[in-house]
Amino acid sequence: MSITEQEREGLLSIDLGAVLENYQRLHSVLSRGCQCAAVVKANAYGLGMAQVAPPLYRAGCREFFVATLAEGQELREIFRNWAGSDAPRIYLLSGVRPGCEAACASAGLIPVLVTIEQLTRWLAATESGGRAAPCVLKIDTGMTRLGMTAVEFDRLVRDEVLLARSNIQMLLSHLACADEADHPQNRLQLDRFNGYLQRLRAHCPEVRASLANSSAIYLGEEYHFDLVRPGSSLYGINPTPGVANPMSAVVNLRLPVLQKRSVTEECAVGYGATEVARAGSWLAVVRGGYADGMLRTQSGRGRGCAVIGDRRVEVPMIGRVSMDTSVFDISALSTEERAQLDIIEVLNDVLTVDDMGAAADTIGYEILTSLGTRYYRRYL
Repeated sequence: MSITEQEREGLLSIDLGAVLENYQRLHSVLSRGCQCAAVVKANAYGLGMAQVAPPLYRAGCREFFVATLAEGQELREIFRNWAGSDAPRIYLLSGVRPGCEAACASAGLIPVLVTIEQLTRWLAATESGGRAAPCVLKIDTGMTRLGMTAVEFDRLVRDEVLLARSNIQMLLSHLACADEADHPQNRLQLDRFNGYLQRLRAHCPEVRASLANSSAIYLGEEYHFDLVRPGSSLYGINPTPGVANPMSAVVNLRLPVLQKRSVTEECAVGYGATEVARAGSWLAVVRGGYADGMLRTQSGRGRGCAVIGDRRVEVPMIGRVSMDTSVFDISALSTEERAQLDIIEVLNDVLTVDDMGAAADTIGYEILTSLGTRYYRRYL
């Protein structure tokens, strides 16, 4: 195999067609009338917000979630050619910091607010004609992370004047255990959310509701409400752990081989001498280490896939991951295959981000968001 110029520092291929397939697959299982948003925070989970968001918009997605004001402003700029009624709604999941309300409103962003104090500040900064700019209210139903408490919510629904002026467009919450379908926390949070929603709609009957992330979509239609917020599943992560992944793989990562070496006698490999290569084995040192998202916690336990023509064969990682390099045991390859080997794939449709996450004692989310900037990125 001849290595290309693009592959010399590692080639990260991102299949935008697969992202759209995943979006359409998620949309197809929703209850009638439910809309499907897209979470593109953290640079679309590390894969490129500027590349991912416009195709999703063209596929029919009109609502996007990011985490920070800077991300929201960047996404609004990406969508600068879509204005007026064509402009997508962009929500800030972590709300708006004190003093940033005007910048948020001027960019046409919708903050997710979690306290009465935030709501009051938003009203003071954006009120016009007796109403604030649109906002979303997040209620804590059992995750104990961002979200309005039950005590504050009680205060809010008793203040009809504040509610009327606040222009709350949607009630939102987040499940803690959606990836565990049988966990009792899911039903507990669903029941609490329904209770809060009923009380809020008594004063704001048009308010929409959103509870489900990727995994919660597969808990059933009662979790769907008006809007779902998939993120990880769009990028190929399995939203239904324990059963077959309904999503298509999105990323392929190919690392160039820097050196192939034979081991003539038993020897330690890598920092800390944590593993030993047997005499007679063959090793391949590849470009790609923990600075590039090859986490140290997968040292000695990760898998790689050697690609020789159309044939793929798994080759195990050996030794501790370094900053710039990793080592694989390629002893299973024939002499001819070793001679041809220029690339080792570590992510593909067989070796997924979920697999790599499991090998590193983490989750696919961390794998995607850790992929480094030194790879050449190719969008398909």
